[in-house]
Amino acid sequence: MIRVQREDFDPGAELAALTAGDHSVGGVVSFVGLVRDMAAGQPIRAMTLEHYPGMTEKKLAEIETEARKRWPIEASLIVHRYGRLEPGARIVLVIVASSHRQAAFEACAFLVDWLKTQAPFWKEEETEAGTHWVEAKSEDDDAAARWRKRPNEAAE
Repeated sequence: MIRVQREDFDPGAELAALTAGDHSVGGVVSFVGLVRDMAAGQPIRAMTLEHYPGMTEKKLAEIETEARKRWPIEASLIVHRYGRLEPGARIVLVIVASSHRQAAFEACAFLVDWLKTQAPFWKEEETEAGTHWVEAKSEDDDAAARWRKRPNEAAE
């Protein structure tokens, strides 16, 4: 399930709703991304996330579909916020439920890495010196690169 929204979310309520009544689930892994108060040594007043409705949801669904091809996922949820967010605010929630914990861990890590590098969101940071657009980071690309091959292709 994919949601792109301005409103905040409650991770506990989302987790409970996702797995309610599903007794095939043996492990649930979640990730919550927050707005930091510092970046590149400068205090951040706020971060504004922008996106193109329709295009963003389509790309997130593609990323989720790829995770489901790679791992036996019983349920998954991606909630990504947009708009102006202050330090400490929740930005993103990823929850993956599977019958086995390892699949849930790997699928969640994959989703977070690919969201960071593939999802069409643009981030603008507000600092005392003004605003600037956040550039892509090579370490995020490096983290996502480990998922370029599917797990069963790695041995080939």
